[in-house]
Amino acid sequence: MLGKPGCHLCDVAREVIARVVADEGVRFEERDITRDEALHAEYWEQIPVTLVNGVQVDYWRVNEARLRAAIAKRRT
Repeated sequence: MLGKPGCHLCDVAREVIARVVADEGVRFEERDITRDEALHAEYWEQIPVTLVNGVQVDYWRVNEARLRAAIAKRRT
């Protein structure tokens, strides 16, 4: 997930992602766009951004079903 401190949508997204990764047995990494100029320039209007293996799945709001499908697709 790409996000930043103080982002209420990031807080909500983090909860959904944490639940999904726990169920799916995969790991979760969060990156702060305020610490990376390139990420900030590309994504500052879209956070939180959800990616699976570097492929963007969602932005602003996490769709749990879409996230689960993206994880399943990467497993095959």
